[in-house]
Amino acid sequence: MLSRLMSGSSRNLDREYSCTVRLLDDSEYTCTIQRDAKGQYLFDLLCHHLNLLEKDYFGIRFVDPDKQRHWLEFTKSVVKQLRSQPPFTMCFRVKFYPADPAALREEITRYLVFLQIKRDLYHGRLLCKTSDAALLAAYILQAEIGDYDPGKHPEGYSSKFQFFPKHSEKLEKKIAEIHKTELSGQTPATSELNFLRKAQTLETYGVDPHPCKDVSGNAAFLAFTPFGFVVLQGNKRVHFIKWNEVTKLKFEGKTFYLYEKKIVLTYFAPTPEACKHLWKCGIENQAFYKLEKSSQVRTVSSSNLFFKGSRFRYSGRVAKEVMESSAKIKREPPEIHRAGMVPSRSCPSITHGPRLSSVPRTRRRAVHISIMEGLESLRDSAHSTPVRSTSHSDTFLPHVRSGRADSSERVAVIADEAYSPADSVLPTPVAEHSLELMLLSRQINGAPCSIEEEKESEASTPTTAEVEALGGELKALCQGHSGPEAEQAMVCLQNPLSREPAH
Repeated sequence: MLSRLMSGSSRNLDREYSCTVRLLDDSEYTCTIQRDAKGQYLFDLLCHHLNLLEKDYFGIRFVDPDKQRHWLEFTKSVVKQLRSQPPFTMCFRVKFYPADPAALREEITRYLVFLQIKRDLYHGRLLCKTSDAALLAAYILQAEIGDYDPGKHPEGYSSKFQFFPKHSEKLEKKIAEIHKTELSGQTPATSELNFLRKAQTLETYGVDPHPCKDVSGNAAFLAFTPFGFVVLQGNKRVHFIKWNEVTKLKFEGKTFYLYEKKIVLTYFAPTPEACKHLWKCGIENQAFYKLEKSSQVRTVSSSNLFFKGSRFRYSGRVAKEVMESSAKIKREPPEIHRAGMVPSRSCPSITHGPRLSSVPRTRRRAVHISIMEGLESLRDSAHSTPVRSTSHSDTFLPHVRSGRADSSERVAVIADEAYSPADSVLPTPVAEHSLELMLLSRQINGAPCSIEEEKESEASTPTTAEVEALGGELKALCQGHSGPEAEQAMVCLQNPLSREPAH
């Protein structure tokens, strides 16, 4: 009897599972692991495949059956963490953004970070002015297609590329102008390095936004950067606390607390699981960027009572140790196989992106663009909610309504390859119509956009008539629907542009 049990247990441990990891260039790495394989084993396999030595900045991300994001813990079993049926699908991503990406030792590391920030720009995580956006896009263009060649690049060639969720014809021309006149002669490595240097100067560099609400019920996005903790509301950073000023991170249920020397910030996550993920990310980021040595890492409890709440310990080296280790790397630079102009599922380079030039330059334009950027960002993203895919041409509200008839034919994909701040704030599962209603209400209240358009002062605030016209479109979507999402959208119509003042 005992021998049979031992034999069955041995066979169970020897069972192999297929894993697919989506890389930053959207290629895939497939391998098999045994049941008891730790996260570190899978990560080391992946880094060996990539020929990556400066690997501490990266991690493996997955989404559990409840649509909650996680970073794979390297000290625990992969199979037990995923809690889903094989084959397993995960994503290789930058977990800790380098404080100075230009100081990375190897070009292969800089290239992978470049791919991550390129994704951040495309999916709306890296906010910037139009002038900055044009320069960043021009660097990408130079890195991918090289010097401008009138024989190969006809008029309007930059419109064939998509660098942002939305872009105007004016922005396309600016990108092409910079590419033609300012970047000639730059190698891909040089353009990527200049891209990183520019991205590093932006306030939202390294931001992976966690959707929450403040104590007044206003939408906010919390994030951890190499320099500290930030809170975003609308397109503005309303709080920034340096890591050495953060004294404690705590959570209870859906409530997240950040303790600073003089204040306590309180925010509410959509679910207890999302709040725990937020807390763990905060613990890891603070340890990585703040501590001098990994030996200083301590187990942290979410509660003041030792025997109550969650306990978590960051496992890995800290930023200072990583930099010291990188300085000792002595090898021939590995060959880099750049993705070039291969179309991507989640961050396409050579694809027709929707322009904004068809929208009149009126005060209403700013509000309408903001709404539709969020709508398409959500529909194109399959990060935390099973939403059906949609064409990039389905840009404006009439198309959204008419496109529902054939929505049942589209395939739902759940992955981490396309994430926008508008995504994971939504409860799951949820109907497609409810997604649109909730997103519209949030966008009118000022959710982050990918590019902060430089508009004339008269375009900053829509008139009452324009708000009413936009409200009419939202009411049309609400008809025939009930429930909290529809009620939230209708309440939004009463005061659609209200915002808490930045403080």
